[in-house]
Amino acid sequence: MKRGAFFLSDRTGITAETMGHSLLSQFDNLEFEQVNIPFIDSAEKANEAVELINAASIRFGNKPLLFSTLINDEVRQIIEQSEGIMYDLLNTFVRPMEHDLGVKSAHAVGRSHSMGSYSNYKLRIDALNYSLVNDDGNILKHYPKADIIILGVSRSGKTPTCLSLALQYGIMAANYPLIDDDLESTRLPKVLEPYRDKLFGLTIDPDRLRHIRKERRPDSRYAEYQQCQYEVNAVEKIYRSQQIPFLNTSTVSIEEITTIILQSSGLTRRLHGQA
Repeated sequence: MKRGAFFLSDRTGITAETMGHSLLSQFDNLEFEQVNIPFIDSAEKANEAVELINAASIRFGNKPLLFSTLINDEVRQIIEQSEGIMYDLLNTFVRPMEHDLGVKSAHAVGRSHSMGSYSNYKLRIDALNYSLVNDDGNILKHYPKADIIILGVSRSGKTPTCLSLALQYGIMAANYPLIDDDLESTRLPKVLEPYRDKLFGLTIDPDRLRHIRKERRPDSRYAEYQQCQYEVNAVEKIYRSQQIPFLNTSTVSIEEITTIILQSSGLTRRLHGQA
């Protein structure tokens, strides 16, 4: 039986969606129709959201789950009149914290994803630009500035990992693709030797890699299982022989990948006041 799940917010809905997804993932035997409704910042928009929630209740014959980070009391009260079950992801924690700290919270809309400070904003943009410019080994001359260099075969998750490190942590992350010529030996490409201490490898199950590559280039040698298996086996031999830490990305989320990389490499978050 399918059930509606709504992520409701005064702003982008990133916090509500992230926390809601984490909670729903604990119930993988159930099917949810997930809807993100951001920028509910007026009574009119709140009533429109209620209509969608009530329609889902009728369609599925059960009460939708509502994951909310709504701050505005008027908006929240309107939503509470719907046919959904409300999970208030902020006030569940904010109210007890106000009591324990002895002060009132700011109740500021969008505070969790605000710019915070110009220094944080600049760090994030600089890191993002760096990762984009240094994607797939395009410009090696910038490698001395890298905090970390992600290695892997094509479609193993290098680019999204670098972008996540940049956006979430302000980390200068470059990536280098290991191609057939590199995989013929268990040695590192010479261009990477000076940066050995900055290297971290990604690998992936061959069948998962084949599936990803087929979506990009079906009916090609690039997407054949034998080619995928060869590349994965070869790249893992390089990692082991060169003692490069590496991670299998097959069943790991980008958030988990970046966290593991930070723990393994000893890098720390550059952005201040972020969590």
